[in-house]
Amino acid sequence: MMKGLSGFMPQDDPEVRLMNAQTEVNELKDRLTSLYAQIGRQAVEKYGPEAFGDQADALKLTQSNLAAAESSLKSAQQEKDKKEREEKEKAERETCPSCGARNPEGVKFCQECGAKLGAPAKNVCVNCGAELAPGTRFCGECGARQPEV
Repeated sequence: MMKGLSGFMPQDDPEVRLMNAQTEVNELKDRLTSLYAQIGRQAVEKYGPEAFGDQADALKLTQSNLAAAESSLKSAQQEKDKKEREEKEKAERETCPSCGARNPEGVKFCQECGAKLGAPAKNVCVNCGAELAPGTRFCGECGARQPEV
């Protein structure tokens, strides 16, 4: 990002030249590290990890630690997902399915419109019992006018 911003700055400024040079050095170091990693992988594949003595032991330990860290990450993500699901379910239980008002925990009926909480609202015709889409003013089955909620 800094490289892109430096194009808007005066190129003869020593600070800009220093920043550009530092960015180039960092990019080249990153590229060098990547190349060493590729060479190392190829060498381990060709000669086996045992050919590298103490580094092989460090590699195995790091691989083991990485597996444990990935497992811990997965567990933490599952816990986070579970907590979010529980919070969403709680909010759904406390939100009136008819009018959308938020109600305190433990209340069984909406304090705003009186609808039953905790169960999805089924809009049904007051005349024939046909299921209706939310906000329907007239029943599509019998034509009866529906009360406003």
